[in-house]
Amino acid sequence: DGFDSRSGLVLLGATNRPEILDPALLRAGRFDRQVLVDRPDKTGRIQILQVHMRKAKLARDVDPEKVAALTPGFTGADLANLVNEATLLATRRRADAVTMDDFNNAIERIVAGLEKRNRLLNPREREIVAYHEMGHALVAMALPGMDPVHKVSIIPRGVGALGYTIQRPTEDRFLMTREELENKMAVLLGGRAAEWVVFRHLSTGAAD
Repeated sequence: DGFDSRSGLVLLGATNRPEILDPALLRAGRFDRQVLVDRPDKTGRIQILQVHMRKAKLARDVDPEKVAALTPGFTGADLANLVNEATLLATRRRADAVTMDDFNNAIERIVAGLEKRNRLLNPREREIVAYHEMGHALVAMALPGMDPVHKVSIIPRGVGALGYTIQRPTEDRFLMTREELENKMAVLLGGRAAEWVVFRHLSTGAAD
């Protein structure tokens, strides 16, 4: 507050919402320096993964660079959780080491949610879901500049997903053009469009 003569004291604060801080907190002599700790880029993710992977016994096919390429947008905590999930998957199948498949499955689990193999869809619903997901995939493959389609599944996952189409970016992106955004919207609507083309109706599966 400007009246305390003691020195050698540093006060740190952290927030995820800097835009709502009272300006009085940010005046000179108070919190007068801001340091942005952003989500790590690919190089940062590789370094973070190397730290957490030391604790796991890894198979020869596991490459931190490949895992980092598959996890854009992941925070340090997300990456620590990813290594734990992959290790758990390897342990459940009584494997001697954690493989790249374990990491791929762990990424799916984190991104799309847990598999719900006990959620049984009737044949008609499965057919609708299959065409819906293929709509996403075909539009993604047809349009320029879209992230490659990594996997298509009609196994329900998470809270509401009866199927999913995963696209994996090949690099970190910080800018998008209008055309890329419009193509991204087209991919998101591709499942709904496929339902209309094939069945001439729209299900609640396309409501989101």
